[in-house]
Amino acid sequence: MKKSPFSAMGRLTPLLRAGLIAGVVVAVAAYPLVAIVGLTTKAGADAIGVKTSALQDSAPAQTTYVYASDNKTLLTAFYEEHRKYTRLEDMSPNIQQAIVASEDSRFYKHNGVDPKGALRAFVANQQAGGVSQGASTLTMQYVRMASRDNAKSPIEVQQATEQTAVRKIREMRLALDLEKQLTKQEILERYLNSAYFGHRAYGIYAASEIFFSKTPKELTPVEAATLAGLVKSPSEYDPASSDQKAATDRRNYVISRMRDMGYLSPDAAATAQAEPIRLKLTDPPNDCTALPKKYNSWGFFCDYLKNWWSAQPAFGDNPLERIDKLRRGGYRIVTSIDPKIQEIADQQIQSREAIGSPFAHGLVVIEPGSGRVKAMSVNRNYSLDLSENAPHSNPALRERMKGNYPNTVAPLLGGGTVPGYQAGSTFKMFTMLAALDAGMPLSTSFNSPHRFTTIYPDGSGGPTDCGGFWCPSNASGAMTGTHAMWSGFGKSVNTYFVQLEQKVGADQAVRLAERLGLRWRTEVDRRQASIDRAKMWGAFTLGVSDATPLEMANAYAAIAADGQYCDALPVLSITNPNGSPAMYKTASGLEREAAKPRCRQEVSADAARAATDAARCPTGDTPARGSCGGWSTADSVRGTVGRPVAGKTGTTDSTRSAWFVGYTPELAAASFIADPDNPFNAVGDGQSNKPVDSVAFTLKDALKDKPVRQFTPPSDAIVR
Repeated sequence: MKKSPFSAMGRLTPLLRAGLIAGVVVAVAAYPLVAIVGLTTKAGADAIGVKTSALQDSAPAQTTYVYASDNKTLLTAFYEEHRKYTRLEDMSPNIQQAIVASEDSRFYKHNGVDPKGALRAFVANQQAGGVSQGASTLTMQYVRMASRDNAKSPIEVQQATEQTAVRKIREMRLALDLEKQLTKQEILERYLNSAYFGHRAYGIYAASEIFFSKTPKELTPVEAATLAGLVKSPSEYDPASSDQKAATDRRNYVISRMRDMGYLSPDAAATAQAEPIRLKLTDPPNDCTALPKKYNSWGFFCDYLKNWWSAQPAFGDNPLERIDKLRRGGYRIVTSIDPKIQEIADQQIQSREAIGSPFAHGLVVIEPGSGRVKAMSVNRNYSLDLSENAPHSNPALRERMKGNYPNTVAPLLGGGTVPGYQAGSTFKMFTMLAALDAGMPLSTSFNSPHRFTTIYPDGSGGPTDCGGFWCPSNASGAMTGTHAMWSGFGKSVNTYFVQLEQKVGADQAVRLAERLGLRWRTEVDRRQASIDRAKMWGAFTLGVSDATPLEMANAYAAIAADGQYCDALPVLSITNPNGSPAMYKTASGLEREAAKPRCRQEVSADAARAATDAARCPTGDTPARGSCGGWSTADSVRGTVGRPVAGKTGTTDSTRSAWFVGYTPELAAASFIADPDNPFNAVGDGQSNKPVDSVAFTLKDALKDKPVRQFTPPSDAIVR
């Protein structure tokens, strides 16, 4: 007996029985006739090598949701395809019935390929002279969507969606195999989570939310029929368009099919068809520029979150891969931002410098001991629309570009590419810490004249050049005299700190700042901080380097935490779609939670406590062990905050920028005022108190009704 040409391909028997009889003729009807035997044999052979395991485990892109620290205030979402995976038991039976009635009435009767449906489509297509009906079952449609979602390249996407007989046969093969491995309910669940319903809604959760502002479990038969009708042609049947007739006609067709299948009684179907389509549209936010208007100021924190995420190896091998994971991974991110503290910071910042000012006034609040960022506020609108912005404050750029106010998305507070602003005498903290950590006591004293000639070269020929050596002076003649660290820091005596810097080594102050998180982003700063030149960077202690409020708040937070430095952190938790915490592997191979604080002891606890004791002097507080010398640069802070507080003021030449960094045991805050567009546009002495007051009142209000905590005094050994 002569064998069939296909008898050697035993695995193709189900395909030949269902596919060749039905699916092949449907696919071929839409294309020029080919040698059917050769085509089907090749396609079937290719299909045999395809694994269905990838389709079983297919994870379509899902939306990542971002919440404030209260775990309920939604900041925004990130997605390429707005989708949230939903279990079948969390969907109304109405939508399950509607999609079966609409797309595959024989779904529960076939094994993945429907010969009767295919033959019916073939006849209809022949009569129409084109493709008027499809033959794809729900299983085949899911195979197509899953193949598309699992594609690793544009070519694979094209192969998964191209209108060819080869693709149709491949789908049949996979559908037949998939039905052996998944139940009908599992296939239906995956289908409803993968289908596109139009209007940026991928999957039934997004469709229910966008069109009706409800969950899939709450869908009525009319709403379910409306959504099921969209799958065939999302744009043509979009009920949110101005003309709802097509959408209504399609919905009524689905209702008729539900009636015919016994899902609805004739009376219920008639009533449903008489109802108008009633939409309650929701526009889900996407990315940081889509935050609700009342949370617009949080956009700068959101932008910092994105920048932080793009640097985390836990989410990919490079920034592009990590952001792709953010947009497709379906995470639930609970951030560290505290709505109460953020609101307080916004009020303090915006009440002191209007959003329309060319001067940026900003503030960052961080929790010592964890590095978690509690607030980021600046007097700007977070917006990409610069059309109404004021002229640029730099005359050289005024004709070519707008200024950054009132709208900008520039990361003015840190965490991005903006280098920051000269931070002035707040950098004296790094010199003092380096000295304390090297074993010098708080009582280390120097006679500090009004001007002091250092060992550091100058050669500028300017007022700080004394015979080729740098000779800085104090801001006031009242600072002249002998000082220890308490009064030297409290009065911000330049000539005290350059002598202290000479003794400990300027390079040691630079390296200490690096240990506490500072990074050099300008070419000048990188060159000066290099191993070869740092020893001669005398001006470092006076804060000539750029820094961001995020960096300064976190560096001072390490001092508040007894020398334990924690990487700045914008999250409390990151949860995978399955409810498990997002993890990453450390360099040693250990698994850790991606949202867990990353802390390390960078300064001895006693050195940090000693620095805090001296840092109580600038604020008008009383140190535990020494004397502040009678006056200080920000003596109103202790009275405002109403509890132990430490900190440091900072201004640059001609008060081009002004700073204050303050901290209690619970919170650290850094505030600045400067012109980000033009650093030579001086804010002036009259503005220097704004950062002081913004920090002081933010700390006061944020800690209201909280127990008062004391700083731990330094040991006798480090005092004298």
